[in-house]
Amino acid sequence: MATDPEAEPTARAARGCALTPAEGAVLAGLAAATVRHRLLGAEPALAPPGDPVLAERGASFVTLERRGRLLGCIGSLQPVRPLFLDVARNAGRAMRDPRLPPVSADDWPELDVEVSVLTPAEPLAVAGRAELLAALRPGVDGLVLTDGVRRSTFLPAVWAKIADPAVFLDRLLVKGGWAAGGWPTGLAASRYRTVEFHDRAPRGPLGA
Repeated sequence: MATDPEAEPTARAARGCALTPAEGAVLAGLAAATVRHRLLGAEPALAPPGDPVLAERGASFVTLERRGRLLGCIGSLQPVRPLFLDVARNAGRAMRDPRLPPVSADDWPELDVEVSVLTPAEPLAVAGRAELLAALRPGVDGLVLTDGVRRSTFLPAVWAKIADPAVFLDRLLVKGGWAAGGWPTGLAASRYRTVEFHDRAPRGPLGA
């Protein structure tokens, strides 16, 4: 039976976001360029990249920090658009993360940009909190919780700040609007992995 190629995961995504360092550098540079253009009041030119892998559908998160202080973190959990467009879109959205003050021109010289490319999410067949904690791989798994209405996720990078699995889970529950320490009726969990790429400060003048 014929399949619609637009409805299928890409071969690269199925292998676990196995991007090369050069491909990752392109994505991180694109995210930084998107922020720069937006700060200058312009829209970035988003021509298809020379590497066709970056034009395959993919899911990403973009994290913006200044001296280790979070300025924004926005992303996609499902591969619904070409990866390079997803990165550019999330970079622009991370500048206006609703939880935080907007990124400003003052932040630019010390702005660190991180792009996380996600593997497809893997549903976890767990019946409750204890089973989920036993299945979690600290430092490896990103975690998604959903009850069909609300959804909450932590990237694997969050393990660097919250090493205890029980605390990791409780913080994610609270982030999603649920009570810590429990397991709401109808809650489902899935996990994914990421590969991170960086475009770090210091930076030259914004208008250069």
